[in-house]
Amino acid sequence: MRKILICETTREEREQIVAESLDALEAACEGGAPNAAAMYQAYIDGEKELRDINREYNARYVAGMQGMERGGCGWAR
Repeated sequence: MRKILICETTREEREQIVAESLDALEAACEGGAPNAAAMYQAYIDGEKELRDINREYNARYVAGMQGMERGGCGWAR
């Protein structure tokens, strides 16, 4: 299994993890998710784990789409 925790990865590896994930998202959704990269900057910078960012996003989405909003396959502000 691929390591993704901040303590187990370098900044470069985290950048690659996010880039690969966004590439997969773009391939699955026409137009991709242009603002999704900004959502994961805290992970790249080593400030928040992926699971925490995703948990926060899901909580906002369920609570009424505050902050980053999901529209179809992409995100918008």
